Amino acid sequence: MPELPEVETVRRSLEALIVDRTIRSVDVRLNRIVRSPAVSEFCARLLGQTVRSVGRRGKYLLIDLDSDVLVSHLRMEGRYGFYSSSDPVETHTHIIFHFDGDAELRYRDVRQFGTMDLLARADLHLLTGLRDLGIEPLAADFDGRRLMAAFHNRRAPVKAVLLDQTVVAGLGNIYVDEALYRARVHPERRAQTLSAKDASAIASAVREVISQAVEQGGSSIKSYVNGFGEPGAFQLALQVYGRAGQACANCGRPIVKGRVAGRGTHVCVHCQRPPRHATISLKSSDVSPRRTGVK
Repeated sequence: MPELPEVETVRRSLEALIVDRTIRSVDVRLNRIVRSPAVSEFCARLLGQTVRSVGRRGKYLLIDLDSDVLVSHLRMEGRYGFYSSSDPVETHTHIIFHFDGDAELRYRDVRQFGTMDLLARADLHLLTGLRDLGIEPLAADFDGRRLMAAFHNRRAPVKAVLLDQTVVAGLGNIYVDEALYRARVHPERRAQTLSAKDASAIASAVREVISQAVEQGGSSIKSYVNGFGEPGAFQLALQVYGRAGQACANCGRPIVKGRVAGRGTHVCVHCQRPPRHATISLKSSDVSPRRTGVK
């Protein structure tokens, strides 16, 4: 699923491509992508509206129009592409926005989990999911104190708390694994057991990872590309995610993969000390160091 860095990269590309363009028609080929209003009203209300800006909140894209806001969530594999009307339409293209001239913005979604909602600007706060989002990880007031308040009395694993969109908006599996590795905190640590020092380290690591990933255009693990059709590059800098069995850059021992909060989770159990109850631990890993020259 595209996470904050990927959605932000898509936002920036769409901002360059569709701002100040006017919608002359909309072709909806898969009705269930449009959650609200009814498809007929969705198409009618968009007709003649001009794109004024493209924003983001968490993993949601907010396409600001003359009188409405189009709220789009890419879910697993949704993607936007900018085309000429003469370009062949790819399979799994479900919605086409036709602009003045021959320009088209096409929404393609192999898994068909993405959603769109068209709302009056004043009604944005009513949209379930969007209205309940927590703090943005790059916000000025996102820090260790903010996380400590969220961790208070939470027996859930810290990874589960960080994945909770009502706590921190935009984080997903890739960047939580990466941030916890950099903070040297095991993902199965119960949130309420973390110290202020731990929380501060996690907040700093989250900001660092997200900032670097945005700068590099996100991570193209599967099908993700931005609105220009370009892949991200941060997957080349990942230190634990997707590297099970490979050597930890810090200690040289192998990265281990398990499951936390129902998600595949990547850990160095030597650098991220497991709690007693951990299922991803030294007992479940290869404890032999790799001959990498790393001490």
